[in-house]
Amino acid sequence: MAEETAGFAPRARFAEPALVNGSVGVVVAPRGRLLLALTVTVEDGRIAAYEVIADPARLSRLELGLLDDVRPHVASAHG
Repeated sequence: MAEETAGFAPRARFAEPALVNGSVGVVVAPRGRLLLALTVTVEDGRIAAYEVIADPARLSRLELGLLDDVRPHVASAHG
């Protein structure tokens, strides 16, 4: 898995969680241009499979949605 996804490292800063065909996934869209989507299959709390979709024809058929801010919130020691 790591070897196959290493080529996407330069684009990682553009990655955002999203709904991809109704399931949680990741989209990479620098400057608003969709380059790829990543879908994952989770079994027993672990990623069992993933698919990277970069074909423009397939990307155009995806149903995409925004997720609320899913980053963990860290409580401040000052309040």
